[in-house]
Amino acid sequence: QVQLVESGGGSVQPGGSLRLSCSVSGGTSRTITMGWFRQASGKDREFVASRRWQGGAVRYADSVKGRFTISRDNARTTGYLQMNNLEPEDTAVYYCAAGSGIILSSMTSASAYSYWGQGTQVTVSS
Repeated sequence: QVQLVESGGGSVQPGGSLRLSCSVSGGTSRTITMGWFRQASGKDREFVASRRWQGGAVRYADSVKGRFTISRDNARTTGYLQMNNLEPEDTAVYYCAAGSGIILSSMTSASAYSYWGQGTQVTVSS
């Protein structure tokens, strides 16, 4: 069973940076695609970024393009979401997700992912 554990959330002022980590265990060979989603209070969960675990296709939500970067370490056990130039609108609980057999057109869809972390809070406020 694949398990995902996020870390790295916190509070930051507008314009600041945070890096979220997603530790993957229980079978990275099956986690073909990694995604990051977020859910602000009172709103639906929304797509942030995703990438093929082995490399290749990468997707970003328009709202984070140029500010956020999704990556993973060379050991392929940890995924990252580097968030720069943070805005108050980025405040949300951030979730990492993973799944296998996700087609390109579904990389931005939460329903395509089978495994989810517990979430980590990111607050951007002055």
